[in-house]
Amino acid sequence: MSLVDNAIYIDGKRTVAPTSLEQTCEELRAGPDGGKRLCWIGLLRPSDDEIRAVAKEFDLHPLAVEDAIDAHQRPKLEQYGRTLFVVLRPARYVDPVEVVETGEVHLFLGPDFVIVVRHAEVPDLGEVRHRLEASPELLSRGPFAVLYAVLDKVVDDYGPVLEGLQNDIDEIEVQVFGGDPDASRRIYQLTREVIEFQRAVEPLMDVLGEVRTLLKESASDADLELRRMLRDVADHTTRVVERTEGFRQLLTNILTVNTALVAQRQNDEITRLTEASYKQGEQVKRISSWAAILFAPTLIAGVYGMNFTHMPELHWTFGYPMAVVLMLLLGLILYLIFKRRGWL
Repeated sequence: MSLVDNAIYIDGKRTVAPTSLEQTCEELRAGPDGGKRLCWIGLLRPSDDEIRAVAKEFDLHPLAVEDAIDAHQRPKLEQYGRTLFVVLRPARYVDPVEVVETGEVHLFLGPDFVIVVRHAEVPDLGEVRHRLEASPELLSRGPFAVLYAVLDKVVDDYGPVLEGLQNDIDEIEVQVFGGDPDASRRIYQLTREVIEFQRAVEPLMDVLGEVRTLLKESASDADLELRRMLRDVADHTTRVVERTEGFRQLLTNILTVNTALVAQRQNDEITRLTEASYKQGEQVKRISSWAAILFAPTLIAGVYGMNFTHMPELHWTFGYPMAVVLMLLLGLILYLIFKRRGWL
């Protein structure tokens, strides 16, 4: 059996520590008279058969048992007769890889028992048990005292997650304004983490409200004090919800700004390429113009350089000056044409 801890408390004091589930049930049903008894069983990653064995001993509702087996539930509170089934989604920030991991905790609360099923190592509910054992007066208030302590632990653990997300957002802002090309991918990943964290936190407000309503039906001073303590947890949860919503809106704004900056950089790059292309075109026009100017005299010189016997004006006294003047004249005409068109 994947038992983490198993104990029976009388008036908030640990009295019996059974070594098996069968012994727990026997001690609970045949315990000494007098005093308020509470059985608290902690399970870590139990198998399907183990969960069904616990359900059979404590007469748990089949629908709640199936939810505990399937896991992947949203935070909720469901009532089956005198038994409550509560689902919580704890979270932790894994600093080395800068990601948020969410777990799942299921609680079955009966008149005289609490069964806690964890599907991950976190949160460490051993701290919760030690805290309550150090305060027998609080633990003597029954299963709702255990539920309060677990809720308080889960909500307190959200604090480091918020700080980790805040640090990631600050780093993303530096990336965005620094022109890091990987900023968009990281914004998307962090947005998914914030949304997942938000899904774990927001339903807690309804769970806390339902627990306080159940306690309100009792007029005992103990339940009144628990309601006050739960109200404090609800206040902390509200702040977590508000900060998480703020993170999501901030990431949306950062993504918008990043998109605008990327578009601006692309426009600047296109403008730079356009200017470079324009300058290159101007250079090509100048080179082409001078090539055309030089081509005209080269053509004439090339023709007369063939030295054919029968050529017009080959033996004329002014043939050479005429050829030179013709070459200069053609070059001047081409220069004036290109200059007028702005190519030179």
